[in-house]
Amino acid sequence: MFDSLSGRLERLSTSLRSRGRLSDADLEEALAEVRAALLEADVELTVVRAFLDAVRERVRGENVAQSLTPGQHVIKAVHDQLVEVLGGSALKVTYASKPPTVVLLAGLQGAGKTTTAAKLAQWFKQQGRQPYLVGTDLQRPAAVEQLRVLASQIGVEVYSDTTDPVSVARAGVAEAQRLGRDVVIIDTAGRLAIDEALMAEVRSISAETAPHYTFLVIDAVTGQDAVHTARAFHDSLELSGIIVTKLDYDARGGAVLSARGVVGRPVVFASTGEKLADFDLFHPDRMASRILGMGDIMSLIEQAERTMDPETMAASAQKMMSGAFTLDDFMAQLNQIRKMGSLGGLMRLMPGMTKEMRTAAANVDDGELNKIEAIIHSMTPRERRDPNLIDGSRRSRIAKGSGSSVTAVNQLLKQFDQMKKMMRQMGGGGMPQLPGGMGKMAQMAARGAAARGDAVPPGFEALASGMKSAAPANASTGGPKGKKKKGGRVTPPKQR
Repeated sequence: MFDSLSGRLERLSTSLRSRGRLSDADLEEALAEVRAALLEADVELTVVRAFLDAVRERVRGENVAQSLTPGQHVIKAVHDQLVEVLGGSALKVTYASKPPTVVLLAGLQGAGKTTTAAKLAQWFKQQGRQPYLVGTDLQRPAAVEQLRVLASQIGVEVYSDTTDPVSVARAGVAEAQRLGRDVVIIDTAGRLAIDEALMAEVRSISAETAPHYTFLVIDAVTGQDAVHTARAFHDSLELSGIIVTKLDYDARGGAVLSARGVVGRPVVFASTGEKLADFDLFHPDRMASRILGMGDIMSLIEQAERTMDPETMAASAQKMMSGAFTLDDFMAQLNQIRKMGSLGGLMRLMPGMTKEMRTAAANVDDGELNKIEAIIHSMTPRERRDPNLIDGSRRSRIAKGSGSSVTAVNQLLKQFDQMKKMMRQMGGGGMPQLPGGMGKMAQMAARGAAARGDAVPPGFEALASGMKSAAPANASTGGPKGKKKKGGRVTPPKQR
């Protein structure tokens, strides 16, 4: 999503970068490019006009910081206005003084309400709450059963019966109160299109349960139709915010950018994949940075904290620096990174990604990791500990056992050997380029946290300490000096 918008704004940033001074004509030309980018991204026209007026006011009304060029000042104004349009700041959930806190989900059929209900329940569990799910969708076949299956994966109970939706909602809240649950999530029925029967049912459930939060679930792929849906629901219900699903799809993103401007309610949660873990608070500032090609290092760090085991990463780092790193350790590290999501998705969160790099990231095939895993698992434990034992006949056996080719086995062993050599040569306690770029990410995270005075996330702190404790004694000096020959080449000293 937002690839088209990001590409246009990136070109605008490049064209403005060399401008020493911006005239009114230059500004209007830049805003025309922004307008075209937003309209192409399927943003609602009134929102586009308001956006451009606000950017124009920001550029003309603010003093240009000495550290910014006029072109950078325009991009900063676009960034700040994007943050504002997307919601300003992330939702801070407050809970009812007398539990349970009731959350009502509404939306059309196919938007992903039932899956979102389970994802939201898991999110509340991660916040230390005890959620309870209530299934009131009695029309769609197996809707309640789908909710039960998803809830069983996260250890959350579901209430439903066959009476009527309003009675189910009322009884579900009462049952949650009896069980001592502090959050109730009500999954309502949807329709293929908005009709009065749907609105009347949702209004009745809302009136009966008095929800503290009413979230509209919309599908980002539907574009401007999602905005029309939001307007219709907001006219019938008092929406608290919008949950956008399928944010990882190749949609243009107009619904996300238009939501607040059309209905006055921000996007509060976003679903970025099919897995229950692919769900989190929507951070407008981070999304604005992604749209402008600045990456999202904070989301990357938080994702790593949730999924990676600090002890495993620290132990692997220590082995890498000491030269005792084996293929078993390499596989364990890849599995840690795999938990964070697709490699392409992780790469796109890295700052400094060019358009070409983002395109390459979109083409990253996670199936390659499965091939690597198959090759490693086709080796004996002794071979994984000491790859030098793997001769020609062994490589042929490993290739047959993994369903790959001898060339693929050779390539893996060569890359692994190069990585081990690089780790042994490292000095000064610097972070290595771990698979997926995790070493550099950890270094940036630690540096940024130190600059802000924040605590370094535990996973990266452990990783950094593992690297330093295993650093060779002569790391600070860079090891023995080599002899310099003509032409600037440095040759290592002869072994005596």
